[in-house]
Amino acid sequence: MSTTAVAQRLKEIWETPDSIWGKFATVDHKEIGIRYLITAFVLMCIGGVEALCLRVQLARPDMLIMPPEMYDQLFSMHGITMIFFYAYPILAGFSNYLIPLMIGSRDMAYPRLNAFTYWSFLFSAILMYIAPLMGQGPHAGWFSYAPYTLYRYSPGHGMDFYAMALIFFMISLTAGGINFITTILKMRAPGMSINKMPLMCYSTLTISFAGLFAAPALIACCVFLELDRRWGTHFFSVAGGGNPVLWQQLFWFFGHPWVYIIFLPATAMVSMIIPVFSRRPIVGYSYVAVSTMLTGVVGFSVWLHHMFTVGMSDMTMSFFSAGSMMISLFTIVQIVCWVVTMWKGRLVTTTAMHYAMATIAVLIVGGLNGVVTGIIPVDWQAHNTYFVVGHIHYVLIGGNMFPVFAGLYYWYPKMTGRMLSEKLGKVSFWVMFLGFNVGFFPMQIVGLLGMPRRIYTYPSGMGWAAMNYIETVGAFVLAGGILLSVINFIVSRKSGRIAGRNPWNADTLEWALDSPPEPYSMVHFPTVATRHPLWDQHDEEDDPDNMRVLDGGRLTYITSWLDAEVVSVAKMPEETLAPMLLALMMFLFFLALAFQLVIWACGGFGATLLVAFYWLWPRKKGEEAL
Repeated sequence: MSTTAVAQRLKEIWETPDSIWGKFATVDHKEIGIRYLITAFVLMCIGGVEALCLRVQLARPDMLIMPPEMYDQLFSMHGITMIFFYAYPILAGFSNYLIPLMIGSRDMAYPRLNAFTYWSFLFSAILMYIAPLMGQGPHAGWFSYAPYTLYRYSPGHGMDFYAMALIFFMISLTAGGINFITTILKMRAPGMSINKMPLMCYSTLTISFAGLFAAPALIACCVFLELDRRWGTHFFSVAGGGNPVLWQQLFWFFGHPWVYIIFLPATAMVSMIIPVFSRRPIVGYSYVAVSTMLTGVVGFSVWLHHMFTVGMSDMTMSFFSAGSMMISLFTIVQIVCWVVTMWKGRLVTTTAMHYAMATIAVLIVGGLNGVVTGIIPVDWQAHNTYFVVGHIHYVLIGGNMFPVFAGLYYWYPKMTGRMLSEKLGKVSFWVMFLGFNVGFFPMQIVGLLGMPRRIYTYPSGMGWAAMNYIETVGAFVLAGGILLSVINFIVSRKSGRIAGRNPWNADTLEWALDSPPEPYSMVHFPTVATRHPLWDQHDEEDDPDNMRVLDGGRLTYITSWLDAEVVSVAKMPEETLAPMLLALMMFLFFLALAFQLVIWACGGFGATLLVAFYWLWPRKKGEEAL
C-alpha cells in the first residue's frame, strides 16, 4: 500500500467527525490542547481586566471609584483567576498538544481522561465565576485565610463557591497528572530513552508528581472550610477548639509547590526555544533536567517561609529559611545553562527569542528579591508590604507569562500552519516588557516605603502616590502590548505566511510533522538515536513492510519506561460524550453543595455515578460509547 493510501486510511481512523457531536465528543489531544490554551488565555484577559480596575482604584490617594467590598472581590478573583485558572491550564494546554508529538506518540495515554480534565477545568472556572456574578464573590484573596473566611465573617455564598470550585479544579489537576506521567513514561518513541527526552518532558513529569502530592492538602483545606462554614465543625475556629494556623499549614503545603507547578513547564519551554535560536544544543542538558526535578522535590520543604510572621521556633524558621535560599540554586543552574548556550551559539533574534531572553532578565530580578525574603528579619519587615506583591509578579510573569508568549510565538506555526508577524510581534514584546517593568518594579520600592498589601485605598501624604500612578500607567501599557499580540494571533490565523513543517530549523520530533499535524500525527512511528533527532545524522530504520505504521485501528506503541523499547501496542478509544457528561454532572453536584441543596446534591452525585458506570462499563469488541 502506498504512503498516500496509508495516510488516507489513518486519517479516516483518527479524524474526529466535523459535527456538533464531534466537537463535544473529541478525545484528540491536539484539539484539547488548543481548547486549554484558548480558555486559559481568555481567563488571563479577564484576570487582567480585574487587575486594571484595581490599579485605577489605587492610582491616586483617597480614591473611591469602587466600594471596599467590590475591591476585595475583584482583588480576590484576580488572584484566583491568574494563579489557578490561567497559570497552570495554559501550561497544560502546551503539554497536551506538544508532548505526544515530541515523544512520537499518536495521543495521550488516556484520551478520554484527557478530555475529562479539560471539561472539568472549564466547568470549575464557570463555577468560580458564578459567585461574583451574583455579587457574592470570594473576598479573602486567593489564599483565603481562616477565620476571616468562616461564615461569621464571610456570610453569603462566595467562600462556598471558592471551596467547591477549587476541589473540582484539583480533580482535573490530579487526573491530568496521572495522564501525563503515564504518557511520558510509557509512550515514548522507540529509542527515546529517558536521558534523550525533550526537557519539557522532565518539567511536566516533575509537576505532575508534585500535583499528585500537593492537591490533597488544598482539597482538605476546602473540605474543612466548608464543614466549618455550613456543618458545625471547628477545624479553624478557636472558640470550638480549632486553630486558624491549620489553614495556613495545609494551604501553603499546597501553595508553595504550586508556585513551581506553574513555573517549571514554562521555564522548560525556554530551555526548548533558546537552543533552536542559538543554533546549538543546550549546554548542560543533564544539569537542567536534574535541577528541574530537584526544584519539584525541594519545593515541598519550604512552605513555612510564607508563615515566618505567625510565630514559631527559631530552629524551625532557620531550617525553612535555608531551604528557601537553597532552592534558588536550581533556577540559577538553568539560567547559567541558558546564558552559556546563547554565549556559545549564533543567535537568531526572533520574537520568541526576545521573550525567552526577557524571561532570564526578569527571573534574575524576581529570584534575587525572593532570596531576600527568605532572610527571616527581612521577611518580618517586608511580609505584608507591596514588596512581596512586586516579587510575586516578577516571578510569575517572568517565570510564566513571558515564557508562555515565547511558546505561543514559537509553536503557533505548528498549531495553525501560519507564521505570525515578526514585526508586530517584536513591537508587542517591547511594549509588554516596558509596561511590565514600569508597572511592577515600583511596587518593590513603594513596599520598602511601607505601603501595606491588600488595601483598597491610602491617604495622601504617605509618599506613595507617585509610584502608584506610575504602576497604573505601566499596567495599561502591559495590557496594550498583550492586545497587540492578540491582534497578531487573530490576523495571522487567516493571512499569515504558510509555515511549512519546520520554519525554525528546530530539533524535536514535532517539527518533522505537517503544520498543523494530521489527526494521526505521523504515518511511520519514528525511531530516536539522540536528544536532537532532527539535527543528528541518524537515519530511520528501514520499514519495508510498514510494521511501524499501525493502521489497523487507533493504535500506538507502549514502550519501556527507561530505554523506550517496544513492549506492546495500545488501542486508543473513539470519541465519546462520557467525559463531558461526567464533568457536567460533577458541576451540578458541586453547584448544589455550594447552595447547601442536599437533595439536589445527592441527585448530582447519583448522576455522576451513573455516567461513570456508563463510561467504564465493559463493551463487546467493536462496540463504542456514544
